Amino acid sequence: MIGRITGVLLAKDNQQVLIDVQGVAYEVEVPLTTFLDLPMPGSPVTLHTHFIVREDAQLLYGFLGENMRALFRMLIRVNGVGPKLALGLLSGMDAADFVRCVHTDDVNALVKLPGVGRKTAERLVMEMKDRLKEWQGAEAVAGGGEPVRVSGKDNSMEEAETALISLGYKPQEAARAVVAATKILEESDQVADSESLIRTALKNMS
Repeated sequence: MIGRITGVLLAKDNQQVLIDVQGVAYEVEVPLTTFLDLPMPGSPVTLHTHFIVREDAQLLYGFLGENMRALFRMLIRVNGVGPKLALGLLSGMDAADFVRCVHTDDVNALVKLPGVGRKTAERLVMEMKDRLKEWQGAEAVAGGGEPVRVSGKDNSMEEAETALISLGYKPQEAARAVVAATKILEESDQVADSESLIRTALKNMS
């Protein structure tokens, strides 16, 4: 079992990162909440990981915090929820919002996430209530940090749309969400870079 890796971030693209650990490069899949908080390529990084071996692949999933990895492990124990869907859940909303949905039986908010049907959402609420009692850190969620200013607002919007589409949202849905997010950020005098656009769009859609 590979539980944690520390190395140099070589590349990050579409929720997959490449980390050099003493000459060995590991491909790691991460949720969008982790992806957005990663440093620039060339920087040192530590990820708490979960290793899955299948007949056709060996997959490594990474998270900046141990609490997020613990939540991921709880999710994949729910009947009908595999690693891909669990990663999508942790990408579509942050941990605090997910916990709120479970505790308030907010099935409608979960159904809005890509790949989550009503039956799956109801099962998540039912099975996760007791499991969340043993999970520490609902308040310790990814976020914060100064937005990185980028040149070219159109490029930022395009990158944000691509990220949302990769999460399963329809192109038209993603485009509308990014336009709305841009307006919100501009009205509050915040920088409309791709990461800020993605965060704001996801928050509005959930």
